[in-house]
Amino acid sequence: MKLCIIGSGYVGLVSGACFAEVGHNVICVDNNAKKVEQLRAGKVPIYEPGLEDLLHRNVAAKRLHFTTSTEEGVDGSDVVFIAVPTPPQPDGSVDLSYIEKVAREISAVLKPGQYRVIVDKSTVPVKTGEKVADTIRRYNKGGAEFDVVSNPEFLREGCAVPDLMKPDRIVIGGNSERAVAMMQKIYEPFMAPVLVTDINSAELIKHAANSFLALKISYINAVARICEASGADVEKVADGIGSDKRIGRNFLNAGIGYGGSCFPKDIAAFIAISEDLGVPFTLLKEVEKINHSQRERFLSKIRESLWVLKDKKIAVWGLAFKPDTDDVRCSVAIDLVNDLLKEGAEVTVYDPKGTEKALEFDLIKGAKVAKTPLEAASGAEALIIATEWKEFTTVDLGELKKVMHTSLIFDGRNLLNPDTVRAAGFQYTSIGRS
Repeated sequence: MKLCIIGSGYVGLVSGACFAEVGHNVICVDNNAKKVEQLRAGKVPIYEPGLEDLLHRNVAAKRLHFTTSTEEGVDGSDVVFIAVPTPPQPDGSVDLSYIEKVAREISAVLKPGQYRVIVDKSTVPVKTGEKVADTIRRYNKGGAEFDVVSNPEFLREGCAVPDLMKPDRIVIGGNSERAVAMMQKIYEPFMAPVLVTDINSAELIKHAANSFLALKISYINAVARICEASGADVEKVADGIGSDKRIGRNFLNAGIGYGGSCFPKDIAAFIAISEDLGVPFTLLKEVEKINHSQRERFLSKIRESLWVLKDKKIAVWGLAFKPDTDDVRCSVAIDLVNDLLKEGAEVTVYDPKGTEKALEFDLIKGAKVAKTPLEAASGAEALIIATEWKEFTTVDLGELKKVMHTSLIFDGRNLLNPDTVRAAGFQYTSIGRS
């Protein structure tokens, strides 16, 4: 099929490459001319395992194209996906100005006699689809025929390509049989269960799903506090909880809290949506509260050991909000680095992929940057693990002990084995484990 994706950011680019991989002809539209030129040249602006190979292969096969022209994309496609940013506003509600702008751009180029399916791929509040349809009708003077569909994405950064190529479900929200049939045809090659709903239900599913996963994370972090007070091991408790197939083990990993571009934004948005509808979601406010306080609890452990943070040399491993991505948006690791800097610590950081983005956006002003984990730890009075990169589990503990000034490790992601680390001569502190 002929598809257009407006917005070549994380969701748009991964979706476009995967749609092309299964044989569709895809035009990705972006208003950033420099980015479009980079993509045409095969340069991927984000790190995502497997994405670069997909892009190169499908550009070469002429199934994947890039342009700055919305008109070119809409004219050359049967289905138009909107995958532009939906950033949070100060009150937690969603800024829909990018969605509204694209809706007006689409309306301006839709021609009489054309039928197009317009798809909300971005994460949007319930009833956004209705507003997109109203906007296109209002600004299109030719009476073009179209339908609006909601098709939320469920991509996890770090494994987005397999998530899209082998999804556990596909949600299509639409009120038109014709539009839904076209969407089902798009997804036929993916061989996944398809859930067809009305538009409003589909829009709610994404916010509800992400909020539930964040709830699991805050829940296990609250349990970790009880484990610390009682001498229990949160990893074993989580295994016991997670072995119940009604619950599952995923997202029951205690740590310094969730971050990233989705969970914080989506939970704040769902709280705002519920309040706007007159049914306040107070449970999610507690989820946020636990998450925000988790980093401060971790910092208090560091202060308790080091007494004064000012002038202390501290190494931080990890800047990305999770492993296998260079995304540092709303990263708890970044927040932790800045907390330490504010208290006068001398901080040296290392991340396999996230450092460049952190420097580009000036997120770690005042921190030193190392090229290897051991370089970051050289002369350090404490080491903090803030992102659970697999690379950190392979560092030689003997060499690490030699380069550090003192042997304090604070593991904010429960990445290392406590017995192994302590046997190597370190004083080791983690989350919810004695």
